[in-house]
Amino acid sequence: MLHLILFFIFAAVCIAGAVNLLAQSHPINSALSLIVVMGSLAVLYLLLGAEFVAAIQIIIYAGAVMVLFIFVIMLLNAGVEEHSGKSYIAWFVGIPSLAALAGLVVYSLLLHEEQTGNASVSSISNVGSVQAIAHLLFGKFLLPFEVTSVLILIAIMGAVVLAKRGES
Repeated sequence: MLHLILFFIFAAVCIAGAVNLLAQSHPINSALSLIVVMGSLAVLYLLLGAEFVAAIQIIIYAGAVMVLFIFVIMLLNAGVEEHSGKSYIAWFVGIPSLAALAGLVVYSLLLHEEQTGNASVSSISNVGSVQAIAHLLFGKFLLPFEVTSVLILIAIMGAVVLAKRGES
């Protein structure tokens, strides 16, 4: 019962941080809200029993990647966003999509509560271990891992070029 209560508390913190991320007009405040989301996701991983994934979530995402984001935002000297006008397409597509998603979640929780398929917790006990993650990361997903690191490097170089262009 305690796990369920903690899940709902940190899920609410995660959702509130995500909504605050979208509602902020200053990019630094949005990045700080994203750190709150990453921290609450780490607690959710802890509740699932994946301690290594939770530690990596804090160390890599909330630590290194968010420092990188804040560094790039400050390097570009981004200020408050300019509002160009209202987009009614977002309202016409977003609200029905949100209602459909909420209906799907309620339907899944209420009507399919007893059906869990063939999965059991004991059969997937190796999911969050270091060996399983290393096997997937440096085996099956090596190419996407390396491509992601190259894309991050290109993004940093692009931010430096944009920042230098404004100084000249």
